[in-house]
Amino acid sequence: MARKVVKRRGHLTGFIFWLCLLLIVAPIGAMGWILYSSQKDSGTPVLGNRYEGDLDPAITKNQLEEVENSIAAMEGIESSFVRMPTATLRVYIDLPDDAGTDTAYAKADEAYGIITSILDPAVYFTQSEGKKMYDMEIHVYNLKENRESDGFVYVIATKNSKMEGPKKQLVSEPLDAELAQSLRDAAAREEAARQAEEEAAQAAAAEAAEGEAAPAEGEAPAEGEAPAEGEAAPAEGGN
Repeated sequence: MARKVVKRRGHLTGFIFWLCLLLIVAPIGAMGWILYSSQKDSGTPVLGNRYEGDLDPAITKNQLEEVENSIAAMEGIESSFVRMPTATLRVYIDLPDDAGTDTAYAKADEAYGIITSILDPAVYFTQSEGKKMYDMEIHVYNLKENRESDGFVYVIATKNSKMEGPKKQLVSEPLDAELAQSLRDAAAREEAARQAEEEAAQAAAAEAAEGEAAPAEGEAPAEGEAPAEGEAAPAEGGN
């Protein structure tokens, strides 16, 4: 009987030992595997596709080139270019500097007609069966610089995959003129403060450089340098 009790205790002790060992080794092994995997994948980017299963059919490179060439052939514009970051087709059209708002709206409509004649909006720019499709932006403006002038015109026509048709907005004319002016004034003040700080820093650096270049008071002139006024010249051959 005593021999059976000892045997059972031995089995129980062994079970507890292996269980404790497993509880200790398992987390250490898991942590080691995580560290090894992290080290192995270090420097490798994690890639994903947010449009997986969407954008079907896709806009091809040839179609983009056709859109770009057709937009560039429009009359009454100075330049244009086409970009498609992610899933948005963006068209930029630069008009002559004297072009007005009506011209900008008309060119936005003309560009939309050109794009949709190449890319059917019902196919490429409209959601269907829960599938995401492309968005479209047409930017038409008359000034590349000096956009603070009164003659600046900027129209954006937007058509996303949830809209039935494009929406145009004159973004060069703020909805709240007072707010827009206050933001411009604040930006101007910040720019003036920044320039003042830079000028002060440059002046301080110049003063520090001049101070380092001038000899200290009572300092002997360098060899070969003329003695200061009132200073006796060293005797020739003197010890």
